[in-house]
Amino acid sequence: MSKILVIEDEAAIRRVLVKILSEENDQYQVEEAENGLEGLDKIKKTDYDLVLCDIKMPKMDGVEVLEAGRKIKPEVPYIMISGHGDLDTAVQTMRLGAFDYISKPPDLNRLLTTVRNALDRKELVVENKILKKKVSKNYDMVGASREILAIKEMIDKVAPTDARVLITGSNGTGKELVAHWLHEKSPRSPAPFVEVNCAAIPSELIESELFGHVKGAFTSAVKDRAGKFETANKGTLFLDEIGDMSLSAQAKVLRALQENKISRVGSDKDIQVDVRVVAATNKDLQKEIAEGKFREDLYHRLAVILIKVPSLNERRNDIPLLIEHFSDKIAAEQGTAPKGFSPKAVKLLQEYDWTGNIRELRNVVERLIILGGKEVSEEDVKLFASK
Repeated sequence: MSKILVIEDEAAIRRVLVKILSEENDQYQVEEAENGLEGLDKIKKTDYDLVLCDIKMPKMDGVEVLEAGRKIKPEVPYIMISGHGDLDTAVQTMRLGAFDYISKPPDLNRLLTTVRNALDRKELVVENKILKKKVSKNYDMVGASREILAIKEMIDKVAPTDARVLITGSNGTGKELVAHWLHEKSPRSPAPFVEVNCAAIPSELIESELFGHVKGAFTSAVKDRAGKFETANKGTLFLDEIGDMSLSAQAKVLRALQENKISRVGSDKDIQVDVRVVAATNKDLQKEIAEGKFREDLYHRLAVILIKVPSLNERRNDIPLLIEHFSDKIAAEQGTAPKGFSPKAVKLLQEYDWTGNIRELRNVVERLIILGGKEVSEEDVKLFASK
């Protein structure tokens, strides 16, 4: 059932709105408030799915209710009720985050359509929040070692800014997790997080992938196509394995970072972009610069903040936590109960040389869960975890 609050100081209009909404849908539970102060008090105490709010009211006007209410519960949509003289103010409320406005006297069809659309929007926002929480769980940074705590502290400091970040570390250490959390904890989190694996894209296609192309730019370009920079507008672009990017693409990325504009392959038209770039590499870029394989000016543009992700061998104290985390996650994926690991099994796993880092540990844990006993033992580790 959808809870709707009507805030309107004119009793006649308030009664009409309540009557229309109550009779339209038996799934609407409609409450009312006769002024802004009373309405805001109800918003604080009750979880509403929608608020209809008059603009001109004594004690506290609708603009003040909107601003205060959205700070308390930002996901709740507001439909503002405006008199003929309030249209400019009604437009202003849209800029402040109102879903829409309706004029007095309310048109029945427009009112009901706007209410349904606002409730659909609220449901979508809630679903997106739930989905984002699920996505965030997939990118948990598990560990309590000094190294991991330092990275988490760095993320908390850097994420709220637009500073570019270069993440370094061996394959499988979790560089992607750092990039995801930089986005999740930033003001850009509602916008897209777009990932490009520069090592997986052929050098002749990387520019089209990043900047898009126009129809006819090359043989297979049968229609215009937006690139990753455009797709990530207002959000975060994660350039993974940037050390594998061609020098020509590096030059274009440098221009995009300098001027906040790109041009599609085959076009000379500039497109403005607002993107935060986070890059990662498993290569020594200083060595690549010395060998002429990476542009030094691009390196300095990207490496405003440097975050080095340690290898698993450098944070062995986190292995018991990671085993438990992977065991729970794999059990959830397979619909089974989590399997325990004996203390001796865990200790033996801590002593292994993890050249493949976290990715390798996850694979070994899954193998042990499938092939090991009811509790994974030291013998299971010796049998099934050997390299």
